[in-house]
Amino acid sequence: MKNFRGYKQSKLPKSDETISQTEPSSPGGEYLRRYWHPVALSSEVSTTPLQIRILGEDLVIFKTTESKIGLVHRNCPHRRASLVYGKCEKKGIRCCYHGWLFAPDGEILETPGEDPDSKQAAKLRETFKLGAYPIIEFNGLIFAYLGPPENIPEFPHYDTFDIPEVTRRPYRIKYNCNWIQVLDAIMDPVHTSFLHGQSSGIQFSKGFAEVGELEFFERGVQYLGCNTRRVDDFVWVRVNELILPNFTQAGSAFAADGTKTRYFGRSSFTRWVVPVDNDHCVALAWGNFGERADPIEYNTKEGCERIEAGEIMDRTWKEKQNRPGDAEAVEGMGSISAHKGEHLMPTDYGVMIYRRRIRKLIKDLKEGKEPPQPQPEKGNIIKTNGQDTVLKVPKRNIDDRSFIKSIGSAVMKLQFDAEKMPLKKRDDHIINKLSSMEKSGDF
Repeated sequence: MKNFRGYKQSKLPKSDETISQTEPSSPGGEYLRRYWHPVALSSEVSTTPLQIRILGEDLVIFKTTESKIGLVHRNCPHRRASLVYGKCEKKGIRCCYHGWLFAPDGEILETPGEDPDSKQAAKLRETFKLGAYPIIEFNGLIFAYLGPPENIPEFPHYDTFDIPEVTRRPYRIKYNCNWIQVLDAIMDPVHTSFLHGQSSGIQFSKGFAEVGELEFFERGVQYLGCNTRRVDDFVWVRVNELILPNFTQAGSAFAADGTKTRYFGRSSFTRWVVPVDNDHCVALAWGNFGERADPIEYNTKEGCERIEAGEIMDRTWKEKQNRPGDAEAVEGMGSISAHKGEHLMPTDYGVMIYRRRIRKLIKDLKEGKEPPQPQPEKGNIIKTNGQDTVLKVPKRNIDDRSFIKSIGSAVMKLQFDAEKMPLKKRDDHIINKLSSMEKSGDF
């Protein structure tokens, strides 16, 4: 009986509050507010106000009758009525309770119930504003900046925005758990072999079930997890990517299976994991479809869900238990995972290093140092590395695991060496070099 340890381990360990708490008063919330985040799909926003919750704040997003979008605090500053019941007009949103009218930037335009000559009302309109945030609408997603206006950063432009002949479908996936649990998965390449290839059967392709050789890279605020697999006569180099605080990409979900040549295929999604509050988060993203992304037949709501989580979201409990996907894996940890009870291993190195960096950036911000933005210099396009490469390289009379790992390292070095090239030249250079490497066998 001495081996049973339930009683001694019954006290639940604590979460890592530094990185898991996201509300306005928390250090982690202040860190996240230094960046642009997607907050809604363009298709969701209309002249009917929509209530949303982001970073622990209750907000209302709306469109005026002149199609200008506003993102404002939910409650009218007069008597705290909810603006989700407001009426959208040409100049802004009008509170249902007493008719106060607010511009998208929060300016109080009208206080119609008050005496037109009231000095108190005039002073209020002049000196006070409803809380509002700047927004940028881009390719079907609406981004907002919720931080101090004097520190507003440049809107980041990633190279994957410009890959030609890619169809991008905006999507939203809700998770009933803390944002770190969802973000961790991108820096955990091993989970794809088990959750998506063994535990739940083949959710993407048979090749995912192969456990590969891992290599992790920390490059400023970019974190990469490279998983190099052997699939028969092919070597499959798959790269997961995180750019802090919450931008993620990977390889394709269905276009690559490790059984045919593919040179620098790009990500199946371009995704941000955005905290709703401490207990919920949302993935707002584009599913990417085309020759260098995922097959066009997956350009559906259900296809995006399978790309995101391995399974569709609306399933019975029995289906979820028999074939869990990412949602079940991360939500099953609880609304906020007990980080202090984890036993992290060498394969979790990517998770360890990115969490450590976020903690450091939060600490620096508390001491007055603003966190770095994704782009190294203003106006620069941010080069990304989430991808799939599959090369035909039969086994040699050497240690194959060391050999395939060296191939993964060579592919990553090739990408890094070409980083300063213009986008099209970079892609062409990488693709041509990969083809030459495959033909020559020189790695």
